[in-house]
Amino acid sequence: MNSLRRRLFTLLVVASGVIWIAGVIWISTWSRLEVQHVLDTRLREAARMVHSLVAGSDLNSANEDGVFAPVDYSKQLSCQIWSLDGHLVARSSGAPDESIALDREGFGNHEVDGEDWRVYTIVDTEKGVSVVVGDRIGLRDRLVRDLVAGLVIPAALVLPVFGFLIWFTLGRGLRPLNRIASDITARDGEDMRAIADEDAPSEVRPLVDALNGLFVKVDLARRHEREMTAFAAHELKTPLAGLRMQAQIARAAKDGTTRDQALRQILVSVDRTDRMVRQLLTLARLEAGTEKLKCDRVNMGDLLRDTIDGLPKKGETVVDDALERAVFRTNAETLHLVLRNLQENALQHAGENGSVRWSMTAGGRGISVVDSGPGVREEDLEQLTRRFYRGRDNRTPGTGLGLTIAAMAARRLGAGLAFENLPDGNGFRVTISPL
Repeated sequence: MNSLRRRLFTLLVVASGVIWIAGVIWISTWSRLEVQHVLDTRLREAARMVHSLVAGSDLNSANEDGVFAPVDYSKQLSCQIWSLDGHLVARSSGAPDESIALDREGFGNHEVDGEDWRVYTIVDTEKGVSVVVGDRIGLRDRLVRDLVAGLVIPAALVLPVFGFLIWFTLGRGLRPLNRIASDITARDGEDMRAIADEDAPSEVRPLVDALNGLFVKVDLARRHEREMTAFAAHELKTPLAGLRMQAQIARAAKDGTTRDQALRQILVSVDRTDRMVRQLLTLARLEAGTEKLKCDRVNMGDLLRDTIDGLPKKGETVVDDALERAVFRTNAETLHLVLRNLQENALQHAGENGSVRWSMTAGGRGISVVDSGPGVREEDLEQLTRRFYRGRDNRTPGTGLGLTIAAMAARRLGAGLAFENLPDGNGFRVTISPL
């Protein structure tokens, strides 16, 4: 059953039925006890009344048929007067011939001709008689059944009307959901406007807020995707155009020097294109990565040496002794991705004869890398992790993705990147913390 309306209808009808049945059972039990108490009280009072008449009358006033005459009893009550030696003195109209008396005074149950009786007995030793008043238990049960039927029969008649009212009320109550569904269905794939929630009930607003939040995330992701595609196409167009031009020069060159220079430029363009494609693939993998990272003990000296040795030799790179000996518990592969991109970025900005220095932070909870380059403009610091952003005055080659990849990989490790220009333009520092 996939319909929410039908589910709620079924739950409400079943719940109402259970409550009604429980109420009927409770009323039936309570009524049975109350009827028992009321009718027992009536038996006792009737027996006392008959006994008072017996005590003040002549027992010989009974008629020839042995029917006690002074009192006209209801058919539901039966009265017998027995002598203590076991002879029937008198009985009311409708009372059985067989004795319903108990061998003791008070209330009790007695079976006569297969029928249960509830009786009350008064023993009068002075008069030598016992007065017994009783009624059939079957009549009592029928009274309780009639009372319960008076509840169940109207309920059975009202139930269809009650079900219709529940169904109609649920339909009106679920109209906001139907309106939201119709609104979303009528939209095209590009419409990411927020759903209006002014008329939405408080129970529906969390769903509306969640959908609006999802629309914002989807719209942001699609904008990022479009931007990335556009920027990647733009950045790849330049090296590919250079490749074509240099290939044409090499093909048309008459002397070896020109041909060799064109081939070297082809290699530079190929390297640049390869780096960009690799970074784009890495960025896509980071954005799609949902697997839980495995943490191991990572020796920073070994990891940094692998990172530095895997990149072209350029300038001077120094690692502090404290960092060489440092051991962090983290994911080695992701941290290597951060270090590699930061090292590439530092080498690019330090220049051919520049220097790069890796060290521990003061608290020992992170690491930093400092290059000897000129740094970046202060207003560019907050934009450095944007995709394809390379700064206003940046003349160094690159794609503008290295710091973006480093920042995303650091976030997966639970860390962040902080950027800082050193005083007097003496370098640029990137800090990764905490690790």
